[in-house]
Amino acid sequence: MHKARKRFGQNFLHDFFVIDRIVSSIAPKPGQHVVEIGPGQGAITAPLLKALDGVLEVVELDRDLIPILRTQFVNYPGLTIHEADALTFDYRSLATDNRQLRMVGNLPYNISTPLMFHLLENSDLIFDMHFMLQKEVVQRLCAAPGENAYGRLGIMMQYRCETRYMFTVPPEAFTPSPKVESAIVRLTPRKTIPYPAKDFEMFARVVKAAFAQRRKTIKNNLQELIDVQGLVDLGIKPSHRAETLSIETFVRIANHISQ
Repeated sequence: MHKARKRFGQNFLHDFFVIDRIVSSIAPKPGQHVVEIGPGQGAITAPLLKALDGVLEVVELDRDLIPILRTQFVNYPGLTIHEADALTFDYRSLATDNRQLRMVGNLPYNISTPLMFHLLENSDLIFDMHFMLQKEVVQRLCAAPGENAYGRLGIMMQYRCETRYMFTVPPEAFTPSPKVESAIVRLTPRKTIPYPAKDFEMFARVVKAAFAQRRKTIKNNLQELIDVQGLVDLGIKPSHRAETLSIETFVRIANHISQ
């Protein structure tokens, strides 16, 4: 029996109802190019393989789990196991045909945010992503302006993706049980950006500065990037706080600075 490792942030899913609901949400079909990140002990891997006619790629860092997976799925020659760190893995190496990738994973909380941004560097290759994350993170990913969870993470992700909160997963669905609730999120990379930034780095800089101190107004947080008159010219009240502004508004500020 493999013991979950803290340094890998491992919590193994064992609730069959939750597993079935996750796979139903993904709705994998034969012929699709599905990649599972961190298969663990294969809780989701098994039903994915059945739905995909035995063809699946997985990325696993824990070398002690790999022989367990090979033994468990010995009758599935179409399972390809990549022993690698998902944070640095070259996902472009998997795009060997014209099929887009469907990413799936129960992501360790400590790497979830950098991993999602790493994947978005390859967003042209990806059809969608279904991830189990800490509930609080999923709320932030999906939050709208004015909501408490709305902030930098949600804005940067929603700029590139459509985000959808699928459902909550209780701690008792895992071994060992985490101290927090989890949730499933669906991220679908946008084919076209509705409000494109002229300079993405400037857009990212504006968003970061705007939320540097949440209780301060945008006039104060953005004073090194744009003056009060600039905000007024854009039709933005300098007294507003960052959490009230839409993604389109942040793009307009960044584009004004970049022109």
